[in-house]
Amino acid sequence: MTKYSNKEKSSNSFLFKNKSDQDLILYNDNYNEFNFVIDSLIKVCGHYKEQATQCTVIAHLKGKSKVKKGAYSELKSMKKGLREKGLNANIE
Repeated sequence: MTKYSNKEKSSNSFLFKNKSDQDLILYNDNYNEFNFVIDSLIKVCGHYKEQATQCTVIAHLKGKSKVKKGAYSELKSMKKGLREKGLNANIE
């Protein structure tokens, strides 16, 4: 007799991740100045100045920062906008 488990199988595969629950990650670099990164987050992601400043400082100190959470389709255009400004961003 075969036993069935009610537990869901977890997978690290991108295909099985909930696309409405993604993070836009900003990575630190040694090229862009703080004010440029802050202004970019305000323009591209719609952050308030304080939020953009905090994300920039966290990325600088820790190497990366979660700058936005949301649907993949929404974050994709923000990632593109940040990359067009020369910032290193990715969706995870």
